[in-house]
Amino acid sequence: MPRIEVPDGAAGPEVRVWALRPEMGMAAGTFSHAIYEQSIVPVRERELARVRIAQINGCAICLTWRKTV
Repeated sequence: MPRIEVPDGAAGPEVRVWALRPEMGMAAGTFSHAIYEQSIVPVRERELARVRIAQINGCAICLTWRKTV
């Protein structure tokens, strides 16, 4: 469960949360794109670290965003 109030809507909370600050969503998207395009860390290792960080922080949105198939 998110620790902040997420706006109502049809999309999942991990998408709707950016409606609170759309300019930050755009910046985060640009930052994420740069990390994925220019990182020397392999994608699998980076995502493993991000999942673990989400677990440590107890962030349900981050964990949902990174759930594995």
